[in-house]
Amino acid sequence: MEQELTPSESLKLIETMIGQAKSSFSRMSFYFLMWGVLLLAAMVTTYMMRDAGDAWAHGAAWGVAGALGGIISSIYGFRQGKKEQVANPMDRVVGWIWGAFVITMLLMMFAFAGTGRDPGAAITLLTAMPTFLTGQVMRFRPLIFGGLLFWLSGMVMFYSGNDTVIVSAYCIAMVFGYIVPGILLKRQEDGLRTA
Repeated sequence: MEQELTPSESLKLIETMIGQAKSSFSRMSFYFLMWGVLLLAAMVTTYMMRDAGDAWAHGAAWGVAGALGGIISSIYGFRQGKKEQVANPMDRVVGWIWGAFVITMLLMMFAFAGTGRDPGAAITLLTAMPTFLTGQVMRFRPLIFGGLLFWLSGMVMFYSGNDTVIVSAYCIAMVFGYIVPGILLKRQEDGLRTA
């Protein structure tokens, strides 16, 4: 049977939950920074190898970045999960958002592989959704802006036939959609640790 909380106990519970959410969300900086750097490196590598002519060379950097990022994310997430004693509901919501993104992205990559078309613009458009939603859940404007930037960049990539424009649009989205928000989240995390 549940007992009713006093107003001061209710306030303390709310403050604790807000503190847990802030602490939890700020730990996401690792993922945005890591994936931002890996995917930026993959795009630059692919651009530099664009004249190689070998289809394998064009996809290799993306495959390496995806596999490496997946392994590192899994290890980091497992270790963080062991440290965390309490998972708050917003952690689960954000986890579901990104889980759905990964599943959809993998299915898109599989579908595009059969057509011989480059999935880059479609994946960039898709990346906007979890970035934007995570920003909304966290009430963190840099990620909201990042989501909007991924949508814009995806459209530029889709309609541009120029490799330099495509790479520039993607890199701008990655820097200002993942890396800069990751740095800002990291600063928040460091501030929470010292508080």
